Amino acid sequence: MSDQITIRAFFGDRTRTFALTDPMLAELERLTDLGAGALFFQMANLGYPAHFLREIIRLGLIGGGETSPEEAALLCMAYATNRPVMELLTLAGAIMAARWYGAEDATEEAAKAGDLGASLKAAA
Repeated sequence: MSDQITIRAFFGDRTRTFALTDPMLAELERLTDLGAGALFFQMANLGYPAHFLREIIRLGLIGGGETSPEEAALLCMAYATNRPVMELLTLAGAIMAARWYGAEDATEEAAKAGDLGASLKAAA
């Protein structure tokens, strides 16, 4: 796992570690049938199916190294289902931005932009 693409964020009941490692990014591309850049572009333009957000969160949990695939699936069923889309976009966007910019730069970009949507738009 690389600290450069790893973030910690609250999800469900506590702060957790998320990272889209190379294997998790490859799985995300397989599941969405999109390259990472195309998916990031769709997120910036709010043109994605909602289930993509859950997949980013689930795979980010697995890639973070503290959550088994089984636990990640259960957490997403409990905390990423029937939730406001913007809530999921905020976390999924932070996970993607960490992979795109690097974890430190993703945080700085979001702070400069003032919100995730602007930060994602700037990346596209």
